[in-house]
Amino acid sequence: MSLATRLAHRRIHYGWIVAAVTFLVLLSSAGVRATPSILIVPLEREFGWTRATISLAVSINLVLYGLMGPFAATLMQRLGVRTTVLISAGTLVMGVALTPLMRAPWQLILLWGVVVGAGTGMTALVLGATVVNRWFTARRGLVMGILTASTATGQLVFLPLLAAMVERHGWRSATWLVAGAVLLIIPLVFLLLRERPEDVGLARFGDTGLPGREKGGTPVSTSAGALAALRQGARSRDFWLLAGSFFICGASTNGLIGTHLIPACIDHGISEVRAAGLLATMGVFDFIGTTGSGWLSDRWNNRFLLSWYYGLRGLSLMFLPYALDHTLLGLPLFAVFYGLDWIATVPPTVRLTANVFGRENAPVMFGWIVAAHQLGAATAAFGAGALRTALGGYVEAFTIAGALCVVAAVLVLGIDRRRAGSLVSGVEVESGALA
Repeated sequence: MSLATRLAHRRIHYGWIVAAVTFLVLLSSAGVRATPSILIVPLEREFGWTRATISLAVSINLVLYGLMGPFAATLMQRLGVRTTVLISAGTLVMGVALTPLMRAPWQLILLWGVVVGAGTGMTALVLGATVVNRWFTARRGLVMGILTASTATGQLVFLPLLAAMVERHGWRSATWLVAGAVLLIIPLVFLLLRERPEDVGLARFGDTGLPGREKGGTPVSTSAGALAALRQGARSRDFWLLAGSFFICGASTNGLIGTHLIPACIDHGISEVRAAGLLATMGVFDFIGTTGSGWLSDRWNNRFLLSWYYGLRGLSLMFLPYALDHTLLGLPLFAVFYGLDWIATVPPTVRLTANVFGRENAPVMFGWIVAAHQLGAATAAFGAGALRTALGGYVEAFTIAGALCVVAAVLVLGIDRRRAGSLVSGVEVESGALA
């Protein structure tokens, strides 16, 4: 008797097992992506590389992380989710494990910019969107919120430990820890990750019909198809609004805060361990906020949710320079306020993408939207590093990002306004109130 059958007898859908494995994959990937913020200052001290040079490697990493998304979605269609994830994990283990051997900036750019960037890009948010759309009809927003929150959990698990290891044993020990964590995930993926519910004789969670593929548009399964999807999206006003707002999302999250908050704290006399603890605290509140955002996206107008999220994030970023000068109360307040909002934008963006482009092709289209997110992140990662090198601080970078978030709060109100209904738990609702 298969595991799926045994679980079904206990009224547990196998989709939850797939979601749990996906969460662990995304968590380990988040640990890898969080590592550069810990390495910037140690690399600066050991090798004498400027912050702009190190930020360039992080910027290339973020660009490839985003650009791999649409093609990773096509690989998942062509090779399967499990095979794609195994290739990604192997790439990450190789790239991270070789990091302690580097001696020159080009090696940092090659390993962390190219190899790790491509590897993490294959297990990016597109993986979560693919799993949610294949395995769930009901609770899609909630599950996407939980999977998205894996980034926060990754920070919570990895950052304080990595910072402590860097402080006590040097930065190389931190890279070995991260490589080992990814290596441990590989057997779970091989044994438990399945492609679709019909492969184990089930319908999607929340479907009442018999197992079978959803009727509708043909999913994109080639790289040429991914590029064709981009051309199709480029003709859509909604695509540009989704991509433009997500560009700002990336610039104001992992590109700026995820990369430069710890160095900014060190500039203000805060220890690396305490700064990593601050990011971990933000991760706790981000888990709460993102999971709650997924729950809300099943019930409320997703455009209005996004507008609130971007507006509040903009205010928190404008407050950050003040918080860094008043660390006793200001930084904890920022950690709570910003943390609740950090990645809360993802579940509503995924739902709006599925509404606009259809559920089968949503992963590829969302992949291109994530690419815009990572281009924004790369711009902020390099731009903030260059501003720090030129001006000696981060005030301008934080202020610009906050202003851009206010712009995004206005842009998102125009997404999907012409659609009459939206899918809520698999039922077409004519009011469009939850679009």
